[in-house]
Amino acid sequence: MEIFYSFDIEGDIVRLDSEESGHCVRVLRHREGDEILVIDGRGTLMRCSLTDADPKGATAHIETCEKGFGAHPYKLTMAVCPTKNTDRYEWFAEKATEIGVDVIAPVIGERSERRVLKTERLERLVRSAAKQSLKGAIPQVAEPVSVRDFILGAPEDALKMICYCFDGEKYTIPSLLKPLSCQNPNIMVLVGPEGDFSPSEAQLALSRGWKAVTLGPSRLRTETAAVVAATMVYSEFFTEE
Repeated sequence: MEIFYSFDIEGDIVRLDSEESGHCVRVLRHREGDEILVIDGRGTLMRCSLTDADPKGATAHIETCEKGFGAHPYKLTMAVCPTKNTDRYEWFAEKATEIGVDVIAPVIGERSERRVLKTERLERLVRSAAKQSLKGAIPQVAEPVSVRDFILGAPEDALKMICYCFDGEKYTIPSLLKPLSCQNPNIMVLVGPEGDFSPSEAQLALSRGWKAVTLGPSRLRTETAAVVAATMVYSEFFTEE
């Protein structure tokens, strides 16, 4: 099931950019009249008929639309400090997209070794992962901000969880998710850098209503912890009775 992406939609006409057009026409050899599947990046899958097989700018006619394609019943923001090795952060972003995430928010902590992260490559990566994992919505990749600014800017009505290694009372992610009764709850998970959050960052989060959570007894890398947390959220909503 090959899926394409388009941001250029006008009425019942879809236009593919040069990259998507080249893959559609040159690589997969689609021709006029072929059915192609296109997502709009906002949750809709469109079944289209190819009307112009131009490898530099293909166009198609929308036949049917499916809203909420590959959707999940929650809104999840993963705020994760960039890893020293950017390949590991990209791995997290790809896997989180496959699992189900709405916003990937790079945050820079007081103990972060990597303090700069370019988001352009991440945006391309999550777009590809969304298509591969059959999702109509492409996660938003936010511009990096400090951990403190992210904590202070988080909405009050979200379920906000911070994963950190200091002693003290901690919850598990499933225990905090079970009492949720609202539809499409807003969930935020904060994961620190290799050196963990500073005590002042952790205390600020707790003072602003964030819940400290544990992911288990194993010591996890930043990117592993982020994927485990996203998986816990996903599993809680999709576990069969």
